[in-house]
Amino acid sequence: MAEDRKVSTLEKTAREWLVDRGVTIDDIADLVYYLQSKYHEDLSMDDCRFNVNKVLTKREVQNAIITGIQMDRLAEKNMLEEPLQSTIEVDESLYGIDEIIAFSIVNVYGSIGFTNYGYIDKQKPGILQKLNDKSSGECHTFLDDIVGAIAAAASSRLAHSIAGDPED
Repeated sequence: MAEDRKVSTLEKTAREWLVDRGVTIDDIADLVYYLQSKYHEDLSMDDCRFNVNKVLTKREVQNAIITGIQMDRLAEKNMLEEPLQSTIEVDESLYGIDEIIAFSIVNVYGSIGFTNYGYIDKQKPGILQKLNDKSSGECHTFLDDIVGAIAAAASSRLAHSIAGDPED
């Protein structure tokens, strides 16, 4: 957040909650690099971090982050009613609400984000592999999809900016 701008309480909270759940900007930037390095030979981690930070300035993204993390936290504390509790706890494969929240993030930068998201969601590199490890005792049913979606959106933003699309 090297920009000189006022950061809202919502954005500050979303960023803090990501870190509290073990996800850093660099973790997400690594995913962007994973998605985009084969298309841009001069891609740097600074470029990836810049685009992740730009995505995190979007209110829709911030709302998705705090909503998803709150749901994961409630599931960890066994505070949801059945059958929702066990559905989220085990990350039931036919429960798609976590992906729907992710799509709200991916949508911010256009349709290219959908293919990036689908690919990274299947591959589960880097932090996504850690978030999907059920042995930790933590619930990341929503967070893994949100982090993948942020990376996909940042990748889309990067692709649009390289193509010469105006800044948002």
